[in-house]
Amino acid sequence: MKTEPGTYALILECAVRAGLRIGGRLRMDTEPGYYVYVGSAFGPGGVRARVSRHLQREKAKRWHIDFLRESVAFREVWLTHAPEHLEHVWAGIFHDMAGVFPVEGFGCTDCKCRSHLFRSPEPPDLAAFSRRAGGKIEVLGFAGFTEPGGLHLES
Repeated sequence: MKTEPGTYALILECAVRAGLRIGGRLRMDTEPGYYVYVGSAFGPGGVRARVSRHLQREKAKRWHIDFLRESVAFREVWLTHAPEHLEHVWAGIFHDMAGVFPVEGFGCTDCKCRSHLFRSPEPPDLAAFSRRAGGKIEVLGFAGFTEPGGLHLES
């Protein structure tokens, strides 16, 4: 994975129901199925640094996704190194996809999106997403990831 800036979607799987407190205000009940978290990384280290941080279990909890991390398993990351900030566009695409439901208020306290986290009983449809996103989406799997060994991704 490159250290260049870009936009990403974490594809997550949840096996159990759980009640979570997300930060100081938000409560969330997880359901078995899949979650998609949309983010961007335009700071130092780009997408690689941000996704690596999301993979860590032991860290200061800064973002909503940090609280959800304890209840989900990583499956894939979809990403682009396009220079535009596409996080809100991608959130809109997931919001409009059939069978995908927004988790209201998650990960969007600094924007006007309804959510940056989406739930689906089935894995999200990469082909449908790619058509709507209008660009090449790189897909990396989380095969072989073990803690604290670091980031091991395969394309």
